[in-house]
Amino acid sequence: MQKLSLTALRQKLFKVADRVLHTGVPVAINRRGRRLLLAPDGGTSRLAHLRRRKLIKGDPESLVGLKVSEWREPRNLG
Repeated sequence: MQKLSLTALRQKLFKVADRVLHTGVPVAINRRGRRLLLAPDGGTSRLAHLRRRKLIKGDPESLVGLKVSEWREPRNLG
């Protein structure tokens, strides 16, 4: 978590707000010995921003009953 004074926040408010919304990491703001927290609303998680990737070659349902000893990376991954 990044810590800023209120004066530093005032100078780059929009950059800090955009970064908090993009990364989801809150920023602590110090004001007269007390701390404020600038954090995104809990609407979406950081995982929601990840791109979907197709990593399994073949039918994923065929891997459901697969035992760990049967896993072969070159055969199961694309």
